[in-house]
Amino acid sequence: MKTMLLWWSLAILLLIQIFASALELEMLDYKSEHFTCSKGLSNCTVKAGAVVLISKCPVDDMGLKVQPVLCCRQGTACRPCLHIHLDIQLRNHQTAYWVLCVSASYVNVCYNVPELAMDICKILEFTVILAALDGQATSKQAWLSLLLKDNAVSFNSQVTVYVCSNHSKVVLPSVDEVCSSAAQGVVEECDGHSLRRMLTCSVPSFSTLIDQESHEVRLQVNTADDSPYPLEMCLQHEDNGVCRTCKESTVPLHSVTPCMCFQVWWNKGDERSHRSISCPFRNHTELLQRNVWENVSVSVVQGQMNNGGAMLSWNLTAPCRVEAEVWPCQKEKGLDMDKCTELVAFRQRLSDDIWRENSRGHWLMPGVFEDVVLGLDLCVMVKVNGKNSELGPFCPIDSSWWHWRWSLLVLLSLMLAVLAAICLYFLHGKLKRWAWEWYKEECGRLANRGHIVLLSPPNVDGSVSELVCELGSSLCAQGFSVSVDLWSRAELCSLGALPWLHSQLQHLDSQGVRAILVLTQAAWERTEDWVRQWDQQGQQGKNIVQGVEKEEGGEEVEGEDKGLLQGLSSPYADVFSAALSCIKADHKLGCAGERFLLVHFEAHSAKPPSSERGLPELFQGLPMFHLPSQSQGLLAELAMGPTGPEAGIGGHRV
Repeated sequence: MKTMLLWWSLAILLLIQIFASALELEMLDYKSEHFTCSKGLSNCTVKAGAVVLISKCPVDDMGLKVQPVLCCRQGTACRPCLHIHLDIQLRNHQTAYWVLCVSASYVNVCYNVPELAMDICKILEFTVILAALDGQATSKQAWLSLLLKDNAVSFNSQVTVYVCSNHSKVVLPSVDEVCSSAAQGVVEECDGHSLRRMLTCSVPSFSTLIDQESHEVRLQVNTADDSPYPLEMCLQHEDNGVCRTCKESTVPLHSVTPCMCFQVWWNKGDERSHRSISCPFRNHTELLQRNVWENVSVSVVQGQMNNGGAMLSWNLTAPCRVEAEVWPCQKEKGLDMDKCTELVAFRQRLSDDIWRENSRGHWLMPGVFEDVVLGLDLCVMVKVNGKNSELGPFCPIDSSWWHWRWSLLVLLSLMLAVLAAICLYFLHGKLKRWAWEWYKEECGRLANRGHIVLLSPPNVDGSVSELVCELGSSLCAQGFSVSVDLWSRAELCSLGALPWLHSQLQHLDSQGVRAILVLTQAAWERTEDWVRQWDQQGQQGKNIVQGVEKEEGGEEVEGEDKGLLQGLSSPYADVFSAALSCIKADHKLGCAGERFLLVHFEAHSAKPPSSERGLPELFQGLPMFHLPSQSQGLLAELAMGPTGPEAGIGGHRV
């Protein structure tokens, strides 16, 4: 007996030693992707590439060997890699397969890792030394060796290597297996492995508390079970039910059943998360069984079998699988409508092997009563074990009632639509009158605030034009009637710049509101050039002013009197030049500040870098507002209109 025990002990120790040695991977020093070849081959190189078809594959049918190893740097920082060994057959050039010695000097090695969902290939190139085959009758054996390291190849990976028509599948050992061997001190993944293994094996402990006052059940996790991982919980009905994640640690008491189970675990992001499973209410059937009975429901449908007979199909749903009996019954008519008489010989007992879980987590049992009598008002009754009274009757939904309800809904919708149309017909006159009065009030309000002409600088770029348009829109929103030269291009092209401007100024004379010029560097430079030309031309400039005055009186400016008002291709530049002429004429009359004012956008500099003097003389005496900081002052100035010396209180006179 002792001898047998000794032999069994030796056998077990031998098996453990063999198993442990199988888990110990060979460690190879690794600096780069290493490719070697045997005698008879030279110029052995490896490069990445796609699959290249060759007519003759030099690898033998059994010539592919793949072995997982550890690639290390000076015996440390080891990572998993693959050692691929290929046995190839070199043929003498006198045979029919001598083409390998000349052209087939490469082999494709491809490998697949499921995590990548694609094949990665390497091309092993080599040259056959023909002199090594001299004197060989037919063939000579050679080999190729590739040490493959890829980040996609990791512990517990399944890698398939393909060479020609050969393939080899290898599964690398897991981290647990490697770290339990002698390689624990040199493999990177083994750092802190003992702690991770302890956390992996640990599961949280929890308990449940039924609170009768708040009518809920609380899940209490043991605070001593500390873990760096987040806590997850799920709820299921019956042992084999689907566990559905729950975020709350409380469950309403009315939904708790004896078959309810909980699973609690530390979420480590992988399948190693061990779970704590408990079904704590199985001993509380008296308290919680009522929740099962109250949630039993049966749906009933009348149908027809293939042989033409009538049938009554039903689906019983409950939170837990129950032991019960089901039978059809005929519902009484008249005063005793709650009474349902059982049909003899149709009673069925529920079977345990037909239950299936629905999407709500409840259990469903299907069934059918065949060859029932047509024309009867049939329903279904249920008797659950443990409950004194019966459940039901559960009757089919009356399709005629549904049709009647939908018909009533459609009729009511039509009646409401007709009633709304009649109301709109009688109210049409009043609504039209109200709309017309509101329109007149709005028009009067806008007219009272006056009309404004907003003139852009001569060279309008995208950013400045956008600011000009925004200013015009803001003034419109404040109740002013605004004309912007950028919005009136069609009128400018048809009337001309000067006639369009004077028509707007005549409108201003009747309203008493002013024109606004936008001051930019381009406007500054254009004004200085205009003043310089005015000073050079002398009397001709006076004729221009007189021409401007005549134009305001309705006469046309002819000949050379338009000289300073033309010369630019842009209609907005022509309008700006015409405005300068009007300002010059108003200066002579002493009323330029009453009709014109300047605005400057603070986002754009107004003074050109090349200008050494102050504001052009033509603009001096005009109120100027810097926007957006003086927007309120501008609105106040436009609302009050010119009032003599106090005009321009929101900005400043320049």
